[in-house]
Amino acid sequence: MVKFKEKFLERYGQDTDIEVFKEYCLKPLRKSIRVNTLKISIDDLKKRLDNLKQVPWCKEGFFIDQYGVGNLKEHFLGYIYVQEAASMIPALVLNPKDELVLDTCAAPGSKTTHLAAIMKNKGLIVANDVEIKRLKALGVNLQRCGVLNTVMTYMRGEGIKTKFDKILLDAPCSGTGVIRKSLNTLKIWNENMIKKLSYTQKDLIVNAFNGLKDNGVMVYSTCSVDREENENVVEFLLDKFDNAKLEKIDLNIKRSKCLSNNKELDKCLRIWPQDNDTEGFFVAKIKKN
Repeated sequence: MVKFKEKFLERYGQDTDIEVFKEYCLKPLRKSIRVNTLKISIDDLKKRLDNLKQVPWCKEGFFIDQYGVGNLKEHFLGYIYVQEAASMIPALVLNPKDELVLDTCAAPGSKTTHLAAIMKNKGLIVANDVEIKRLKALGVNLQRCGVLNTVMTYMRGEGIKTKFDKILLDAPCSGTGVIRKSLNTLKIWNENMIKKLSYTQKDLIVNAFNGLKDNGVMVYSTCSVDREENENVVEFLLDKFDNAKLEKIDLNIKRSKCLSNNKELDKCLRIWPQDNDTEGFFVAKIKKN
């Protein structure tokens, strides 16, 4: 933790309170669930479970004060999805209707199943991933949650040639926003890893943007708090494409200032773990004009 803290203080000491960041990184993460409205209503789920507290930015989301949530019969029946509260944001921001949607890095399925619920099993979701083991988990979760409007694909992002109305790119990242869930991040984090990941993220966001129809919308998100994986990636896209425009994200959530001199980036959503006692997250909504 010492080396990580020193590097983070050097990088972000002026952007956030590193001591508070450290405090929240070492606190247990609050358990939360999302009601799967494909199988049960919110009111009916409330009758089955106690100790629920509303997630302010997601009407289907609840913090739950209970151990072994994944062992509840409501979980096995697909009535709930055990999902971190900040992780519910990307699907809400994309807000797809009866449309053609791509979930670029879909497995294990928390956001895919959320998209399907928002779409009420209408339209079509292409849920893609590049790891077979993760796709197996995705398939199990789609079945458990009663998702009918989704097909799974196994390929690199650039291999998908179809044009989509909406695209979710929850990019692979360093996970510096979820240290409280995986302290191993402190051991493996280094500047070279961040640099390498940022190259991958830039490739993915360009491929995704090219896959949008005109007037299509893409959501880019990570569970990282590193500037190189978030603001820098979005700025790279904006510099490359004149028709890429950021849209403001309006949610009932506490947010922090984005780490960029470009005021357009203030439309993005940057969340440190201490902002809402959740994971750290970054979300950008981009329209193809």
